[in-house]
Amino acid sequence: MFSRRFFLRNSALAMVGVGSAPLWLQRALYADSPGTRKKILVAIFQRGAADGLNVVVPHGEKAYYSLRPTIAIPRPTADPAKKDDAAIDLDGFFGLHPSLGPLKPLFEQNHLAIVDAAGSPDPTRSHFDAQDYMESGTPGLKATNDGWMNRALPKIQGKASPVRAVALGQTLPRAMRGHQPAIALQSIDSFQVRNPEAARQFEMMYSAAKDPVIQATGKETFEAMTMLQAIQRQGYTPSAGADYPRGRLGQSMQQIAQLIKSDVGVEMAFADIGGWDHHTNEVGQRPSEGQLPNLLREFGASLAAFWKDMGDRMQDIVVVTMSEFGRTAHENGNRGTDHGHANCMFVMGGDVKGGKVHGKWPGLEREQLYESRDLALTTDFRDVLGELVARHTGNASLKGVFPGYDPRFIGLLAG
Repeated sequence: MFSRRFFLRNSALAMVGVGSAPLWLQRALYADSPGTRKKILVAIFQRGAADGLNVVVPHGEKAYYSLRPTIAIPRPTADPAKKDDAAIDLDGFFGLHPSLGPLKPLFEQNHLAIVDAAGSPDPTRSHFDAQDYMESGTPGLKATNDGWMNRALPKIQGKASPVRAVALGQTLPRAMRGHQPAIALQSIDSFQVRNPEAARQFEMMYSAAKDPVIQATGKETFEAMTMLQAIQRQGYTPSAGADYPRGRLGQSMQQIAQLIKSDVGVEMAFADIGGWDHHTNEVGQRPSEGQLPNLLREFGASLAAFWKDMGDRMQDIVVVTMSEFGRTAHENGNRGTDHGHANCMFVMGGDVKGGKVHGKWPGLEREQLYESRDLALTTDFRDVLGELVARHTGNASLKGVFPGYDPRFIGLLAG
């Protein structure tokens, strides 16, 4: 006898294929059981090495201002004439860059946590190597073939959703490559074969292939296409008046929100935003203007819009941000910063213990700096990711996710 799940799944596949499946049936397609929502981990990569010291401002650290005479973010102030250019106080010592104003309420409501002096322990200052190490989850080891997000996908019983792991972009990022199926798409609307006859021919070709790996790849691709086309037909309007910015990250986060709310089995999602390599003119004539402030404006607005759009679903979602390394503590001669070491990470949603800057602050005096020039590392990024993988997604096999490393949890999640 066929099970109810088998009947629902196959009926839904057939109906979705002709565009007639009701929403409740589409949602049942990859659900483990009625009413069950999966835990979801969303990773955002800030490519180019963001200046963590001007993102999360240590305004209580005297050395910060002596190290950065022209690009430091001013201390928090109540003066209305200066407030727009001053750090937004968090705890009397740390503050947010003024462009990150939309994130302050999330921090105050304990939904947003920050981990400072965090990152990769590898000393490289090469963007390519550092990003590779962070996405593979094996700093210093170039021989790793797969990514930490792919390895972190929990084992499941039965059929997995073809959009279980999804990245927004032209190519699949290093973090998502591996044995587990994962897809990359520029947008939900663009993931399709425009010519129906060509699509049919490709599907037949994959089905006839003798190699089982090629067969499986083709099947997964066309299943994902069928599902995404059904989502396209539904259209999407963000909830609660959420307003995503028009840039790459804003639109990526809106696409991720649409996929999650379509209940098609998303468990891992990845987005990135480039442009953080500010060797010259990091800020404009005012601290609230220029290259870094503009990027942070999109970054903060994207996270805030996603939070607002997802509503109570954020109980099942955690968003984590990272960048390959930080910037030099001392500004250079071009009102910018050069490649550094430790950085900051943001963690939002789920059971996150927000309203706190986690991690040990190492200080910015010369003798406290890494190699006398950079913010020193006190929290390995794998400690952050490991806790999220184990305690949020439920994958306790961290030796397989971060080979050769035993993550030390820092208390980011409650319970």
